[in-house]
Amino acid sequence: MTTAGDIMHSGAQWIPAHETLDRAAQLMRELKVGALPISDENERLCGILTDRDIVVGCVAMGHDPAHVTAGEMAQGTPRWIDAGADVSEVLGEMQGHQIRRLPVIENKRLVGMISEADLATHLTDEQLASWAESVYAKSESR
Repeated sequence: MTTAGDIMHSGAQWIPAHETLDRAAQLMRELKVGALPISDENERLCGILTDRDIVVGCVAMGHDPAHVTAGEMAQGTPRWIDAGADVSEVLGEMQGHQIRRLPVIENKRLVGMISEADLATHLTDEQLASWAESVYAKSESR
């Protein structure tokens, strides 16, 4: 059985909810990622911040990223998957919620992230096509 822990990329890092978006952008650049899980004061997942969130939700709205926090950008219920979950559960979670990145949690700690690139590396062509069709087709109709 292939698990979330098998296909994730490890080394993911939180951005604390109190950190500003300019710091989040710097961290994304340093880590060469486009998204960061947001943690509350207890290091529990409270959202995910993307580079697009910073640009569209902050900069394009005329706000200063040095004065807006990651926590202010966190919206909705954050989705995650246990490291031991089967890859079919990973796909179900991502398809069901139309998400392209999924934090992987083990013992209440962030241990990695699963992104589109991870799926492309570890899934069969059929699995990947099904995932892409369900995530992109639905999101384009919104």
